[in-house]
Amino acid sequence: MRSDADISGDELRHTLRVRELIAGEIAAAGGWIGFERYMDLALYAPGLGYYSAGARKMGAGGDFTTAPEISSLFGACVAKQCAEVLRAVPEGSILEVGAGTGRLAVDILARLESLAQLPARYLILEVSADLKERQRTLLHAELPHLRNRVVWLDALPEPFDGVILANEVLDALPVTRFRWDGTVFEELGVAVRDGAFLSAARPADPATTARCKALMANAMLSEQGRHGTGALDGYTSEYCPRLQSWAAGIARSLRRGAVLWFDYGLPRAQYYLAERHDGTLLCHFRHRVHDDPFRYPGLSDITAWVDFTAMAEAAGPANCHLAGFTTQAFFLAGMHIDAEMHAFAGGDANRFARLANEARQLMLPGEMGERFKAMAWRRGVDLELSGFALQDLRHTL
Repeated sequence: MRSDADISGDELRHTLRVRELIAGEIAAAGGWIGFERYMDLALYAPGLGYYSAGARKMGAGGDFTTAPEISSLFGACVAKQCAEVLRAVPEGSILEVGAGTGRLAVDILARLESLAQLPARYLILEVSADLKERQRTLLHAELPHLRNRVVWLDALPEPFDGVILANEVLDALPVTRFRWDGTVFEELGVAVRDGAFLSAARPADPATTARCKALMANAMLSEQGRHGTGALDGYTSEYCPRLQSWAAGIARSLRRGAVLWFDYGLPRAQYYLAERHDGTLLCHFRHRVHDDPFRYPGLSDITAWVDFTAMAEAAGPANCHLAGFTTQAFFLAGMHIDAEMHAFAGGDANRFARLANEARQLMLPGEMGERFKAMAWRRGVDLELSGFALQDLRHTL
């Protein structure tokens, strides 16, 4: 990571404004705020947070690269899954939550047009003003004839028929961090010392303690089996208090159709293992991964892996059926990514080789293939989704 002296003057002034905002809230709260609140401010404070301000976030000049940025094969496969739902929901639309650069929307619309299965509308719900502008620019440049079909929203539509998409959105929801000191659970928050943010612990309240005990049951059992004790001194992890209510809120507008979630994460039994003793919190700054959420607030992305068991538990209260859970690799294989490669290449051997390399990044276990998962909810329709036909991991949830 670079020092503050190496970032631009505008970047330094921006992160100092974010630091000042957060420090003021810590002072007003008596010297401590929970990590969830810190992450909320660092990412979403109006006009200042990472996703609310104007920093370039995705792609070659950004901080990280998503699957749609790696290859249009991803969007083509998602489009074919959408087409299955749209055929079952006449006049259905697509709603993408957090559309990034707009690349996924472009690829989905282009492929659906070739399938003669365009949605009635392509709706985008986006909190970032600069990303919204990038989305408009890309869509209008690459698909000008479809520009009137794309609509940007400030709130969820209701009622909604069709497909709701969320690609790499869940991982950016603020999390609560906790630690087990061998005797009690502590909640990790943020304090200020000598002008710098630092992690500070306090005893967890009864509700947080009960939540942590339930989440960590597997970690304690596995440690007990090895050492004859349930103590995991210093075990640190996180959970997302708003994950289930947020996901259910997104699905609330759906009347008939499906919700497709794509993100990196694990079933709970694998998430909270003894060997994962530092949690999954990650930060991204210009394609570098680091583990310091206090470095460059407002300039760095902060994420945590998704507890997909929590997502499965949220489907029922959201009045949805859990229709599928699999790895990204098996989802893409189920949507016949190999056929898409041949169609895109059109007999050009060099282009096929490039596409094959892109597919490897999307599918190999060491790349995105296993770390990233796909989950489907459905409501009001009874259909099997091809992307989940080759591998069913619902039993792991």
